[in-house]
Amino acid sequence: MEYFAGLDVSMEETHVCVVDRNGAVVYETKAISSARLIAEALEGAPPCTRVVFETGRMAPMLFHGLTELGVPIVCIESRQAYQALKTLTTHKTDRNDARGLAQLARTGFYKAVHVKSLPAHAVRALIIARKKLVGQRVTLENQIRGLAVVFGVRLPRGLSPAFVDEVVRMSDGITGLAGAMRGLVAARDAVLGAVAAIDADMKRLVRASEACRRLMTIPGVGQITALAFTAAVDDPARFRRSRDLGAYLGLVPRRYQSGEIDYVGSISKVGDKRMRSLLYEAANVMLTRYKGALKLKDWALAIARRSTMRKARIALARRLAIIMHAMLRHGTEFRPA
Repeated sequence: MEYFAGLDVSMEETHVCVVDRNGAVVYETKAISSARLIAEALEGAPPCTRVVFETGRMAPMLFHGLTELGVPIVCIESRQAYQALKTLTTHKTDRNDARGLAQLARTGFYKAVHVKSLPAHAVRALIIARKKLVGQRVTLENQIRGLAVVFGVRLPRGLSPAFVDEVVRMSDGITGLAGAMRGLVAARDAVLGAVAAIDADMKRLVRASEACRRLMTIPGVGQITALAFTAAVDDPARFRRSRDLGAYLGLVPRRYQSGEIDYVGSISKVGDKRMRSLLYEAANVMLTRYKGALKLKDWALAIARRSTMRKARIALARRLAIIMHAMLRHGTEFRPA
């Protein structure tokens, strides 16, 4: 007899349900949400052919931890599971969700997803932290600029050397304003120091990664884009075709077809939003700043002449994703010709 398990995971505890081939519940329990304790809870049930749980914040830690412990764990798409669970249960409880996930494991009616490695998540955390810090820097500079405008002073660019000097000069001697400006400038300097430290870490990671160095041979692709792409792809072999990267990153048109209706809209924008933005920026740099001869650039400019520059950038971003995946998969460098 085959047995299947479903795990409904929360931050504190996980509900475990095991069913047999006929769908009858044979074992239920709860465990603290850690890989070791969940594996111990499953030892009290018959050996399971498949154990299913949904994507979420704790998915990487639990998936890799349970895999190392020999549990046949499968991570499934939470949006698909949500729609299926609504049809299986009337009342949404953690216990019923675990039962529903066990039934999905039994029937195979689910879409398994790839769980990225923990090093890939670490690189992604570094990129997200840098983006957040840069946003805080811009917010602080805009606040300083807004306070200065009240006193009729227009400050230079935030990253120019004269920015801080001009702030100190214009606020000197004004009670209240000087203290406010000193506090904001000190916070800005701290954020700039944190960004510089992250940039140094990124530079070390790029130097240690042959894949990133190959990707950076593409005009417009810098160290952040290269790191983000290798972390997003994680394992190039999991994509059967390089052209699948366009759909994975939400860079293909959304389509709706039903009967006589056949509608093709804008891009789907699913997947990693940050990676999609970086590819769009790389495409823009290639089209507007790169001065060398490049067939890829000529191809995108031909699209711009037929349509719009925005659509040309999106098409080029999709093509860049395909080329970058092929380079990772085959270990090749970019050849402009």
